[in-house]
Amino acid sequence: MASSSDIYVQLVELSGRIIAKGTWSATLRANCLYQCAHLAKPGHRCRLLQGSWEITPITPLVAWDLSLDSCIQVVWLSSSTADRHSRSQAFAAIKADGSVVTWGGAGGGGDSSSVARLLTESVVQVCGNAMAFAAIKVDGSVVTWGVAGGGGNSSAVASLLMEGVVQVCANIQAFAAIKADGSVVTWGDAGDGGDSSAVAPLLTEGVVQVCANIQAFAAIKADGSVVTWGNAGGGGDSSVVAPLLMEGVVQVCESHFSFAAIKADGSAVTWGDASCGGDSSAVAPLMKEGVVQVCGSSMAFAAIKADGSVVTWGNAGCGGDSSAVAPLLMEGVVQVCGSRMAFAAIKADGSVVTWGDAGGGGDSSAVAPLLMEGVVQVCGSRMAFAAIKADGSVVTWGDADCGGDSSAVAPLVTGGIVQVCGSLEAFAAIKADGSVVTWGDASCGGDSSAVAPLLTEGVVQVCANIEAFAAIKADGSVVTWGEAGCGGDSSVVAPLLTGGIVRVC
Repeated sequence: MASSSDIYVQLVELSGRIIAKGTWSATLRANCLYQCAHLAKPGHRCRLLQGSWEITPITPLVAWDLSLDSCIQVVWLSSSTADRHSRSQAFAAIKADGSVVTWGGAGGGGDSSSVARLLTESVVQVCGNAMAFAAIKVDGSVVTWGVAGGGGNSSAVASLLMEGVVQVCANIQAFAAIKADGSVVTWGDAGDGGDSSAVAPLLTEGVVQVCANIQAFAAIKADGSVVTWGNAGGGGDSSVVAPLLMEGVVQVCESHFSFAAIKADGSAVTWGDASCGGDSSAVAPLMKEGVVQVCGSSMAFAAIKADGSVVTWGNAGCGGDSSAVAPLLMEGVVQVCGSRMAFAAIKADGSVVTWGDAGGGGDSSAVAPLLMEGVVQVCGSRMAFAAIKADGSVVTWGDADCGGDSSAVAPLVTGGIVQVCGSLEAFAAIKADGSVVTWGDASCGGDSSAVAPLLTEGVVQVCANIEAFAAIKADGSVVTWGEAGCGGDSSVVAPLLTGGIVRVC
């Protein structure tokens, strides 16, 4: 055990890159290190590991075993769209020189030949939907490609996308770009939010964040107000709750066809399709204060309150009804993850509680003894879940064909797992030695045998779209597998993926 008053620590990514280092007082807790990690990659959650030991935010630094290496491994988890696979049918890779390589379904953006000359340098971010991609360049301009009506053609707003864009958000067939002056530019399918003319005066300044569900957008402004547009019944029309969205909103979360906003006073406001969580009147008294996090499935929501309890609403079969496990959700919940049909809650003691569609992950009774303690992360596919435990093992449940049954790779997931990523119906797990293990529907990436020799070491990140995976290795190369038409076959661009890749979208 540590006895000195100061502890020297290096925070290191799986790739080996040091993101923070310094000396901290042994009287502190590990939340100070989490803060350093979040500054290095804003908006992303992470895990901190010392060997196979999980360091939680409340772990006292004095409890560390200083006989081990002072390097703490940082494992990046999903961002705010937690554990949701991409809607895309293609991949776009950004290289260290700022160029972009694309592959997969040509109709979904896999063919970028029409704008190739604009993607040879200076790209810093790529965002994709089901039909197209949008790339932000270092000068703040935007390049788009893919199906014209789904956002691949931005010529109607080209003059507004020549400079100043800092973020792009996508739903299934439209895009919304935030500019440095706080204005928003939209394009793509008009009915899904590509046309924001109805609220244009409200989007000329002050926007700080845009959130998308399947068919609509919600923008949070600096004054805490919210502006919505897109499919009216799917959340694009928030007029029913407009007085509640005029100030104080700090976060917006989505289901497929509705939104939920958390306000600074801890209350929550919902709108959109009533059957998909847009109507929370049944639990209104519980949503007036104390809400700190909201998570969505396809048609329901689950809210964590400051006292660790959980409130659910929306479609009962998709997790909107948690009455069967209500006594287990009264306290101690620290995180909730959603599949399309169910929810899984991690409690402070490391146990997991599940509810929703039984076959879609809502019933975890078959693995209940393994979920009583030690769980540190849960990831969802369409109809299944995978949980990582503090000892590096993985537990799965739900629809077997969607990755709920990992028995075929059981010996490979008993330890050493540091991250799990889900596609529509499969999972891919990165191990501490840089190898990858996959299971689930073969056509969605559950079978990686064709590239197995390339996944034995060096993998630092795995990205998924609907039916394929792409793994970035420490040497900057990319390995792909899964449905060929969705990017599982990258042979056409293979020479361009042998090195220098820093991100895959």
